[in-house]
This record gives sequence, structure tokens and C-alpha cells, in this order.
Amino acid sequence: MSVLLSRLVATVVAVGLLVTSQVLTTPQRAAAAEPGHLMVHFTGEGPTGQQMYLSHSTDGLHWNDLNGGGMVLRSTVGTKGVRDPALVRAPGGDKYWIIATDLCIDCGQSWDDAVNNGSRNLVIWESTDLVTWSQPRLLDVAGAIPDGRNAWAPEAVWNPETNDYVLYWATNATLNGVLKHRIYYARTTDFRTITAPRLYIDRPGTQGIIDTQILEVPSGAGGYRYVRASGDGQITLEGGNSILGTWTNLGNLSGIGLTGSQVEGPMWMKFKDRDEWGLYLDQYASGRGYLPVLTTDPSAPGTYRLPASGSYDMGGTKKRHGSILNLTAAEESRVLARWPSAAINRLQSYNYQDRYVRHTNFDVRIDPDVSPAQDAQFRLRPGLAGSGTVSFESVNFPAYFLRHSGFDFQLAPNDGTAQFAQDATFRQVAGLADAAWSSFQSYNHPDRYIRHHGFQLRLDPVTTATGRSDATFRVTS
Repeated sequence: MSVLLSRLVATVVAVGLLVTSQVLTTPQRAAAAEPGHLMVHFTGEGPTGQQMYLSHSTDGLHWNDLNGGGMVLRSTVGTKGVRDPALVRAPGGDKYWIIATDLCIDCGQSWDDAVNNGSRNLVIWESTDLVTWSQPRLLDVAGAIPDGRNAWAPEAVWNPETNDYVLYWATNATLNGVLKHRIYYARTTDFRTITAPRLYIDRPGTQGIIDTQILEVPSGAGGYRYVRASGDGQITLEGGNSILGTWTNLGNLSGIGLTGSQVEGPMWMKFKDRDEWGLYLDQYASGRGYLPVLTTDPSAPGTYRLPASGSYDMGGTKKRHGSILNLTAAEESRVLARWPSAAINRLQSYNYQDRYVRHTNFDVRIDPDVSPAQDAQFRLRPGLAGSGTVSFESVNFPAYFLRHSGFDFQLAPNDGTAQFAQDATFRQVAGLADAAWSSFQSYNHPDRYIRHHGFQLRLDPVTTATGRSDATFRVTS
């Protein structure tokens, strides 16, 4: 096994690359009301972290988790886990695809399995509006590669020379007696059928490559039409004027202290209000997720610089290998309406007004003087199970919700199931003890309400004056 593969098995947390050929093609200053950016990503290992999540940014540096930090798409095919998504917009803006690695580490699959006998498929979703997505399906891309052992980190870029997409990914395979990851490609128009896979990028000797991402550069910005960043022991930059043509090595980012042993998963983004780009890199070695590196010329390694301290904020969830799309106003409106953020609130007890609903070690109770304060802070989101309802998402554990189980309450991660959605959904009604306050009726057990008993939160029928007081709360800031 090569040095790169050994490092992967031991330390790689994620692999990925993405599509960002859809950038502004005219270098001009954007209007003040310019719509923002959408990131699709995964968050970590396990069956919940390895699903699809969305984040939004108005400026490309400060990110807000959409859908309350909960997953927006769950894979039900293949390994039932997905990583490294690429978000692809058709040239006409009438269709979108998410393509992702079919991989689920720590849910029955080890890194050794994934490297040497992983899925040869990619997971595909498609949409006509960016908010309503098809069921996931599998696309076999590596099955025809001799000794092909997996298919990782897909990306697709529109190729105007052939009027179709170049779909490419990393596969661990033996070629000329050397087993390692190389980049292969196929052409497609619909992500359902593809041409025979061909070798796209290889590095000398035993050096592998698993991450490559292509940026289309506006005319006049640097000396190349395309720049690609690759994780191959360094973060190598190359320039080219044809996607399937010749590429020139431009250098790497070791000059600012970033190498392939520290970062991976390059993800490009064009700032909409200025001639500047962000190359997001996943700090996998330290487990810290994405870091933006900034440049005014993607083809010139000497222009890249690290961001100033405090100049960016990745939001509540960890952002792992993904893809950024610069939104149109119509797209942004649809996305934010479908997966809104929510205000931060507390739930104050009616009959113990110095106490607030809080989580502690994922149990739920009412306490005074809550510390840290975020343990008693929730986002009241539109109900996971039905309209006209609410769900309570934790502020300091994004994508964790108050849910009942056995009529007891816990703070639990949204696993995307219908059962979870129902258990975490409530109807906000006039307070049972005081109509100026609120009570919360269970969605799937409408004869029961959220109430405290012995300061522990429960889901109970309410038949007494004490019960009505216990089941009454004020939604406050």
C-alpha cells in the first residue's frame, strides 16, 4: 500500500471535491442586494453526519446552517451514507444534481474496507428547483475500471467543447503495477448513463491523488481559463484552457504553510462583490473543518493568503467536503423559504418562573441559573412532521431536537426518520393554566402535553390544576 493510502486509512476524515464552474463570468462589482451563496456538505462520521446538509452565506465568509443544522437529504441506497457532495447546476438553470461518494464510515464500514473494497457507485439526486429532490439513486462509475476498488470524491464540470459534463472522481486501482488513487473521468448529459471511464489525472510513482476541483476563471483574471486545485501530498494548483486538454503545474500552497498532510478537499468560491476568490480547505488533520484561503488571482500561488483572525465564521455545524453555488435571487428565495433559520428562544416555566427548560447530558429538565446559557436556548423551527407545528432545536447542539421517547424527553440528533419527526413535533396552543402563555401538545399523542414533573420534562395527559400549571410555559428571548 502506498504512503498516501496508508495515511488515508489512518488519518483521513473525509475526501471530497465539488463543482464550482458556475461562477460569475464578468469581473464587475455586484449590487448591494446581490444574493448569496449555498454550500452543500456533510458534517462527520456515522450514519447521521454522513448525509447532506446545507448552509447559506450572504458574503461568502460567514455561514448560517439551514434547516436548523439538520440534514436535508438522507441516502437510502448503497452504504446509506454519503460524503463529498458536488452541487451541479445545468447551464440553463433548469436542472440541478447532487453527486456524492457512497461511503459510511463507522456504520459498518472501515477505512480499509472503503479503500480496498468500497462502493464503485456514486449517489445521485436531481431537482428542477433546488428544493424538491428526487429519491437517491446509484450510478456505477468505477465497475469497469480494471481492479477498481472504490469511487470517491466526485465532481462534474460542464464542458462547452463537447456540450456535456465531464464527471470525474478518484478510484484506487492497479495500473502499471502500482496500486494507488488516481482521477478517472467519464462524459454524461444526464448522470444516468456515462461513457467508458478513462484515466484523467495521475501523479508520478506511488503518489496518489484523491481531491481535484476545477474553477472556471473569468476572462482577464490570470493566464488560464481554468484552474484546478488537487490534494496530492500538496495542494497543487494547475492551469489549463481546456478541461480535457493539457494542464500546467503552477505551484502549491506550501508557501503559506498548507500542505496535503494538513488540509484536503479544495472547494472554490467566487466572491460576488469583488474580483476575489476563496479556496476553502478542510483541516482534516486537526479536525477543524473548512478554512478559507483568499486570492485575487487563482493561477498565482504567491497571491494566496490566510484570512485574518475572526474574519470568517463557519456556523454551528462542522463543514466537511462539499460544494458552493453562487445563487440567483430566485434560487435564494426558494432555498431560504424551504429551509429557514429560526430565532433563539427560551421556555420559561409558569409555576417556577426562575426555571427554564434546558438539556443536560442530553436529558431535559427545568432549572434556574442555567450554565452554560446555551443549554436553555432553542430555535423554534417549523415542525418537522407537519405544518402549523413547532420543533425545538438546540442552539449549542445544532440538528439536535427535543423529542419524547417512552414519554420521557431527551435531546437527540435528527435521524431523518418519520418517527423522529413526529416525536419532535408539537402544536403550540394557549396555555392550559394561562391563555397568555403557551402549552405544547404532542403531534403523535394529541392527548398528551409537554410538562415538568419533579423538574424533569415528560409527555403526559393533563387532568389536574397542577398538571395544567406544569404544562404551561412562556416563549421568551
